[in-house]
Amino acid sequence: MVVRSQNWGYVRIIAGTIFGGALGFYVMDRVEKSYKEKMNDRLRKYERELKKREEKNQLEESL
Repeated sequence: MVVRSQNWGYVRIIAGTIFGGALGFYVMDRVEKSYKEKMNDRLRKYERELKKREEKNQLEESL
């Protein structure tokens, strides 16, 4: 009876490890994609502002 209980314990540990690893991978993947998208948005905003500044400087130089 003890062996059976011990085997069940091993199965639970292995299943928990696999499930926990998969869950951890999924969460980190979502966090990484969210972070990358946020950084891409910030980069696009920065490029727009930089372009506006350049256009403003060119306009001031032409006057």
